[in-house]
Amino acid sequence: MLDSVRMRLTLWYVGVLALALIAFSVGVYALLAHSLYERSDAALRSSVEATAATLEREMSKGSSQSVTSELEEQFFPDQSVAVFDAAGRLVAEKPARGNIPAQLPPIDSIPAAEIYIYTSNDGDEAEDERRVAVQRINIAAAGEPFYIVASQPLEAMMEELEVLRNIFYAAVPFALVFAGLGGWFLARRSLAPMVAMSQRARRISAENLEQRLPVVNPRDELGKLAETFNELLTRLNASFAQQRQFMADASHELRTPLSVMNTAAAVTLEKPHRAEDEYREALLMVDEQTRRLTKIVEDMFTLARADARSRTLHYVDFYLDELIGETGRAANLLATRKGVQLEVEGSPESPYRGDEGLLRQMVLNLLGNAIKHTPAGGNVRISLARRASEYIITVSDTGSGIPVEAQPHIFERFFRADKARSRAASADSGGAGAGLGLAIARGIAEAHDGRLELTHSDEGGSTFVATLPVDHT
Repeated sequence: MLDSVRMRLTLWYVGVLALALIAFSVGVYALLAHSLYERSDAALRSSVEATAATLEREMSKGSSQSVTSELEEQFFPDQSVAVFDAAGRLVAEKPARGNIPAQLPPIDSIPAAEIYIYTSNDGDEAEDERRVAVQRINIAAAGEPFYIVASQPLEAMMEELEVLRNIFYAAVPFALVFAGLGGWFLARRSLAPMVAMSQRARRISAENLEQRLPVVNPRDELGKLAETFNELLTRLNASFAQQRQFMADASHELRTPLSVMNTAAAVTLEKPHRAEDEYREALLMVDEQTRRLTKIVEDMFTLARADARSRTLHYVDFYLDELIGETGRAANLLATRKGVQLEVEGSPESPYRGDEGLLRQMVLNLLGNAIKHTPAGGNVRISLARRASEYIITVSDTGSGIPVEAQPHIFERFFRADKARSRAASADSGGAGAGLGLAIARGIAEAHDGRLELTHSDEGGSTFVATLPVDHT
């Protein structure tokens, strides 16, 4: 039962309310009791002061006989007032209703001049408690001190406090029960969207990731939770779609060279004996498709490790300008064979710390892609520049450009704007042409906290820009 969020919320709500009600009840009870005691003490203090004034006036006349009659006229019926001499003998008295006298406490406990107030209990019951005020006064006319005692029962005050306690005993549990039921109902209403989200989420699987959780109120916490979960589902759906597309494209790319190799082997083996040139031609075809398969598998392995974030960068200190020069010379062989002019612009020394092997692969992929899509007689140019705290690597070509509708997808895996042209270009250049080069290049740039973007592409050519931060480790 306590595993339910609804029950825990209700219990917390009732618990906090119980503490608040108990604190409120105790506070009200204490304030009322203090007020009643203060009022009782004020009445007793007034009686003692009035009796002292009467006694001093009568003693100044030389007689104390009329003090009793004066007391009977001045005080409340529930109060008992008495005057004692220095020896503790009763001088005058006005007993309370029920003929209850005021009793003198031990003389040693009475202060010299202040009014001393205390609570006495002459019986065994709480109703027998009385509030007593006593004062010692010195009257010059009598030449000796007198003691004035006023007492008043606390029964009425105790009954009033008892009534208040009974009210609290009944009201607090009733309020808690009512609040518990209300809290249960409100918690149920408040958590109803979460229950609906839970039921919907239970029905979502890899086959129906396009479904979304219901959002009742997008501005409250549950609505924001549902929107966050829906965003997660969107990312998962895109990831699953990418994985499915990746598997389909990979299967297609692997099937083509395997089919070519199988056909070449089958045709060659149809006859028991063939000329050496025929065997050599078949082996060359198998060798070419084997290299293409190897390149595709290596690229797929690189992307898989990048997705799993399992590839460790091997940081070394080197110069980017030297790396650009070396990759330019390596790519120039491919450019010369195709009749494309490759230009490497000079740049100042550019020290850098990163994975030299991966960055070399990124630049070679960009150059290979530019050469592959540039016709004979065209130009490819690569340059390196520093801007503020970034290195800018620019690769541009004079090819036919990338169609506008294809530009948002060029960094997707196995994507090729013109598959027929890409295969032909691949065959001419000896490349693998699987549509993974740009995806790998972007992954390498992002692994170095950089980015790779297509900044320009039209009928006059395309320009790719890789940006690497100078300090990223």
